[in-house]
Amino acid sequence: MKVLGLGDNVVDRYVNKKIMFPGGNAVNFAVYARECGLESAFLGYIGDDAEADHIIASLKEEGVDITGCHRIFGTTTERCDVNLIDGDRVFIADDMRETKVPPVSLSGRDIERLKDFDLIHAACYGCVEDELPKLSGLRGLKTFDFSVEEEYKEDGYLQKVCPWIDMALFSCEGMTEEEIQSLQEKVHGLGCRYVLATMGTAGQSLYDGSRRYSGRVKLVDAVDTMGAGDSFFSSFVCMLLKQGWTRENPLTEQMIGKAFEKAAEFSANNCLRNGGFGHPAPIAGE
Repeated sequence: MKVLGLGDNVVDRYVNKKIMFPGGNAVNFAVYARECGLESAFLGYIGDDAEADHIIASLKEEGVDITGCHRIFGTTTERCDVNLIDGDRVFIADDMRETKVPPVSLSGRDIERLKDFDLIHAACYGCVEDELPKLSGLRGLKTFDFSVEEEYKEDGYLQKVCPWIDMALFSCEGMTEEEIQSLQEKVHGLGCRYVLATMGTAGQSLYDGSRRYSGRVKLVDAVDTMGAGDSFFSSFVCMLLKQGWTRENPLTEQMIGKAFEKAAEFSANNCLRNGGFGHPAPIAGE
């Protein structure tokens, strides 16, 4: 069983700690899937700076296949600057440099390689929306993380992404129950079979077009919440795959319940380590 994270790679720079960690939604997914016992790969463009070197070394150490990646000369790895305050990561700055690695453009060779994967995961920050139609002929499932920003819940964006994916993830903390249900129904109506909403400490809701299934959060005294959402979703879909989820084999209540339980435990444990998945290094250039 093989899965792949498609799109973004970044370094999370903890400014008040003067250290950085490898990250990015697609990278995190690939690492967490490997930790869940699946074969995993990352496919994306990588910069040619010291930060990129650290991402590559970390992925190799984690056993993630990166043979399909391309390093782009003259580009820099995207930076996500945060402060860690009482175990919670607080975002403080976006990377405004114009030399960042460009979005992935999938070649025919890439598509041929992707035929081997049981699931391909991408996210709004990977800027791969235009590439999704290229994946339509592949047998593997496609999942997509829309994150928390309101711009990724707007009709135009949803219409561009939802017809091409099998499961959507939205971070909905702060939304009312009615707002969440309305969003789930809209996304399902656009062609996405399963819509998962996470609601912070209030738990999770998965909608399949006819029924909603609820999950709970496992609370811990977090060391670092970086990667909490990514680790939950990665574990959730990996557990579903292990139980036989395919496009031809839909989810059952038992499969969903077991995946919710496993994902809550995995995400809670991930909050007990630093960074998205560890591998600290001094901030490059300091």
